[in-house]
Amino acid sequence: MATYSELMAQAQALMAQAEQARKDELASVIADIKAKMKQYGITVADLGTAAGGKKVGKSKSAAAAKYRGPNGELWAGGPGRKPEWVRAVLAKGESLDSYRI
Repeated sequence: MATYSELMAQAQALMAQAEQARKDELASVIADIKAKMKQYGITVADLGTAAGGKKVGKSKSAAAAKYRGPNGELWAGGPGRKPEWVRAVLAKGESLDSYRI
């Protein structure tokens, strides 16, 4: 019977092998996608995502933003969980009035 350390070494070798196979397959899939995009004239914008992978279009909230955070974050001030930046401002004892748009 194999020892624990031998089995761990085998497992690590298999994980490295699996990661390499994933990278190889990923490269093939990306090449295929690029070829189909070129063939059909599809752009990244047509896919509905920005370069960062975030959806382009409407935000979750239909309400207009009432507050702008220190890093440009927007918040409508509606019900529900407050964004992290709002909680941080309130925890410091500051008023949200200075962040009103």
